[in-house]
Amino acid sequence: MKNLKSYLEETNILFRNIPGMVMSFFFLSVVLMNLLANKELISTTYLALDCGFMLSWISFLCLDIVTKYFGAKAASRLSITALLFNLLVCLIFKIASMTPGMWAAYYDSGSMAVNDALNTTFGGTWYVLLGSSIAMLVSFLFNGWLNEFIGKRLQNNSFKDFALRSYISTALAQFVDNFIFAMLVSYVFFGWTMVQVIICSLTGAFFELLCEVILSPVGYRIVTRWEKEKVGKEYLDLIRG
Repeated sequence: MKNLKSYLEETNILFRNIPGMVMSFFFLSVVLMNLLANKELISTTYLALDCGFMLSWISFLCLDIVTKYFGAKAASRLSITALLFNLLVCLIFKIASMTPGMWAAYYDSGSMAVNDALNTTFGGTWYVLLGSSIAMLVSFLFNGWLNEFIGKRLQNNSFKDFALRSYISTALAQFVDNFIFAMLVSYVFFGWTMVQVIICSLTGAFFELLCEVILSPVGYRIVTRWEKEKVGKEYLDLIRG
C-alpha cells in the first residue's frame, strides 16, 4: 500500500510537470490510432497498412521527447496511463454502440447496414482490443527503455544524438508493436502466414518510422526549449534526490 501511494504521488507530480500539449497529443494519438486502425490503407498479400499508422508515429515521438527529458520511467508511467485511458474510451464507445439510437450516417443513407457497421466499428472486437492493448503497452515500454539505454551511451546534446536514439528505438519498437498484434490477431484469427506477419511488421515499421523522421526536428526543438526554460524542475529534482 505504501509503495502504491508513493507511485501515485510521484506520477501525479510527473503529470503536473509534463507540458499539457505533449500529453494531449500523446493521449489523443493513442485513442485515435486504435480507432483509425479499423480502416485499411494498403492491403496486398505481403503488405498491410491501416490508417492507424497516420497517428502512431506521434505517440512514439511524444514518448521519445518524454524519455529524453524525463527518463524512461516517466515514459513508462505515461504509457500505462494512456493504456488505461484508451480502455476507458473503448468502454464508452462500446456502451454507445449498444444504445438503441441511430448514427447520423443512417439518416443520410437510410441503411440499417450502415448503422450496424458503425456500431461494430466503434464497439470493437474483444480480441482486437486485447491484441492492440498488449502490443501497444509492450512496444511503448520497450521504446522508452531502449531509447534511454542508447542515450546513456551518447553525448545527448545534439540533434544527431536525439535522432539516433529516437530512430533506433522507434524502428524496433514499431516492429515489436506490429509483430505482436499480427501474431495475436492476424495470425490466430485471420489466418496470416508467418511470412506475412514478418513482412507486414517490417514494412509497417518502416512507414511509421519515416513519418517520425520527417518531424523529429520538431521533437528536438521541444526538448531544447524545455531545457532552456527548466520545465519539470519539480519532478526532476524529485527523481534526482
